[in-house]
Amino acid sequence: MRTWMRRAGAGLGLAGALAAGVPPAWGQPMGLPSMGAASSSELSPAVERTLGQAIMEQGRQDPTYIGDLDINQYLTALGRRLAAHAPQALAQDITVFAVRDPSINAFALPGGYIGVHSGLVVGAQSESELAGVLAHEIGHVMQRHIARGIAQQSQGTGIMVASLIGALLAALAGQGDLAMGVATFGQAAAIDRQLGFSRGAEQEADRAGLQMMRQAGFDPRGMLAMFRRLMNASRLNEGTGGGYASTHPLSIQRLSDIENRIEGQPAVAATPDPEFWFVRARLALIQARDHADRQRLRQTLRSEARDLQGVRQAAALYGLASLDKAEGDLAGARAQLAQAQQSAPAAAPQLDMLAIQLAGAQGPAAAVDASAAAWKRWPRSQGVAAERARALQKAGQDAAAADFLQAAARQWPDTPEFQKLLATSLQRLGREVEAHEAMASYFEQTGALPTAVEHLQQARTLSKDFYAQSRLDMRIRALRERLDNQRALLEPFKK
Repeated sequence: MRTWMRRAGAGLGLAGALAAGVPPAWGQPMGLPSMGAASSSELSPAVERTLGQAIMEQGRQDPTYIGDLDINQYLTALGRRLAAHAPQALAQDITVFAVRDPSINAFALPGGYIGVHSGLVVGAQSESELAGVLAHEIGHVMQRHIARGIAQQSQGTGIMVASLIGALLAALAGQGDLAMGVATFGQAAAIDRQLGFSRGAEQEADRAGLQMMRQAGFDPRGMLAMFRRLMNASRLNEGTGGGYASTHPLSIQRLSDIENRIEGQPAVAATPDPEFWFVRARLALIQARDHADRQRLRQTLRSEARDLQGVRQAAALYGLASLDKAEGDLAGARAQLAQAQQSAPAAAPQLDMLAIQLAGAQGPAAAVDASAAAWKRWPRSQGVAAERARALQKAGQDAAAADFLQAAARQWPDTPEFQKLLATSLQRLGREVEAHEAMASYFEQTGALPTAVEHLQQARTLSKDFYAQSRLDMRIRALRERLDNQRALLEPFKK
């Protein structure tokens, strides 16, 4: 699984996003129209979603997957803000997640999942530039290029699709590892014909993306600026491969078309989300893997803290404080954080998250107090909620943590991490049945339905309450029905 996202190119990669040795993904088939109603040349939205969930189940175990709640919450909110203005309705909800990789790249999976390399966010010079790439990807999702490409493969050579479906069916049965299955099948099946994005498909995605950007309040020139930088980078690094330009060929014709569509349009006074700069700094920190990387990053952040003002200066100081904390210089971290808070008070939840972590070094009670103040300021931040829960757990206040996490799980029913944290506190409190139920919810939300069933069965064995057993029986039956339905959806595509 280590390479499943690294090799997923920007152009809606699937097969290459799964395992080493598997060719990059199906793109927009040359013979298919770029827009239009669903037909027999597409997977149904239900099948597409099933594929996406199964792939993400394994992808979350990849060491390059970034599970930070605040980062993925910001990216998904940005993606959905753009998708709300798509020229036509999307068959899937957009979910955006981050991958630790310094290359400038992005990719989409079936089911509306879009992965963003850390290098893309770090390299963006404005939120509109990041929005430009995401809007282009959403344009491909809107046109259902993955569904059409997979369906065309299944109607043609079909080998890669059969391999993928076979591995997913095995995973749904709780057998083996999805990634290893796909790697084995993919290496055994050399696909002679590679589908790629047509020039028309790329242009349609650009045009849809520009419309989304303008209507969502972003500067469309951000797309042009980012694509120009990517084109220049691809020229300077020709032959190295792996970049966005290699999977989304950036032609002069495409750039000219974007320029022509922007020219004459009224200027957009974009109001960037301050959190963009803090997420960018956070991803730069995650991306810096060794001492040399961290030293280079420190120099960059020092320059930005010296030369910039307001939110951007605060984000640079936040980055410096985080570096100091990671190196054990807590006094230096507190000093940098204080400067950041003075430069841009309450600019982003990341400042308060770091404050909670630094307070924890003074003692569990200090962290609990800091988290209470932070949660009052940021009641919609998943990252702050998670820090609050962890502070309560470290202070031994598991009853309070359980109550808080149950409320958080209701507030964000599609965020499985809160169920996992909840299970920890429930287990410590001796509430084993509820702990297994929480873990079942965690695995259900991450797509691991067989494992979810196992936890529910364990909870049923432990329970002595007739009504609780009846409730658990209903959940087990419902999950088994979902498993059966998913198998029924996938079976016709297996050859």
